[in-house]
Amino acid sequence: MRTYIFIPPVRKPTGGITVFCQIASILARHGKDVQLVMREKGSWMPTLAEGYPAPVHWDEVSLKPEDIWLVPEGWVNSLAPGLNAGARCVVYCQNWAYLFSSLPEGVSWAGLPVSFLAVSHPVQWFMQQTVKTTSPILRPGIDTDLFHAPEKKPSGKIRIAYMPRKNKAMVSQIKSIFESRNPGSAVRWVEIAGMDAEGVAQTLRSCHIFLASGFPEGFSLPPLEALASGCIPVGFSGFGGWDYMRQLEGATFEPWWPLREVPWSGNGFWSADADVLDAAFNLERALSLWRDGGPLLDSALEAGQQTIRSYTIKEQEKAVLNIWDNF
Repeated sequence: MRTYIFIPPVRKPTGGITVFCQIASILARHGKDVQLVMREKGSWMPTLAEGYPAPVHWDEVSLKPEDIWLVPEGWVNSLAPGLNAGARCVVYCQNWAYLFSSLPEGVSWAGLPVSFLAVSHPVQWFMQQTVKTTSPILRPGIDTDLFHAPEKKPSGKIRIAYMPRKNKAMVSQIKSIFESRNPGSAVRWVEIAGMDAEGVAQTLRSCHIFLASGFPEGFSLPPLEALASGCIPVGFSGFGGWDYMRQLEGATFEPWWPLREVPWSGNGFWSADADVLDAAFNLERALSLWRDGGPLLDSALEAGQQTIRSYTIKEQEKAVLNIWDNF
């Protein structure tokens, strides 16, 4: 049995493709026969370190019925080689919002001979409600050698990190609301853009708060990286973030969908997606938490570190091997 992993043609870095390459690396390191498949030469991929299988072009692939053909949820047409060969076709849903985005008219998931993987518990639940299937969950992993908390955060102004590529207009609204309510507040806004992973990690370690503006999301990785880096995250979940997001005392939004049991307590101040006013209120709560310090801040930061222990590279590796053994 060989696993073929389809890499979509993109020009900019994406976390989803990075996760696909991590899966390939894990399988290759453990002696599994795995191959990355590119549709177009020149598409973006992360730098392939030792242990990553070299990618091949779509036209070079010859699938067999005993093989696995793994594709992302938003590229239904990429299923063709696997379907034509009678291979085991697996759709890895990394964002619930794209699950139906590329289905041709008249085609349903129920009519296709495919199985699914879900990136998070909320995505798994979403697929249960919409596709009537219960899928294994394969969560991404955080490199804790790269993303980790510093011994001490900088003194002086509270530093708030944000990523403008994620709903930039809403970030601007939240900032405007906050500054209108808190004129002259001693904060510094720190933009994370155009950085490699090391740059992102260094910046997060230098900040106290992370404003999460991304939605929709299948998992929402940046707030998890912020938790690992010793930040208090504030903002939107994208729905999928509720795999790990839990409310600190004072936050008001309550998800109406089921949440799984987790061993950690509140790790951030989370708002309903697009609720910019509540996000600004939560930003004020996070600032007060840092300025007051003491046991409440210590407890919140420890909850963040406890959260991360369930999302390490090692945990991701265990999940990949367990799922492929079941395949």
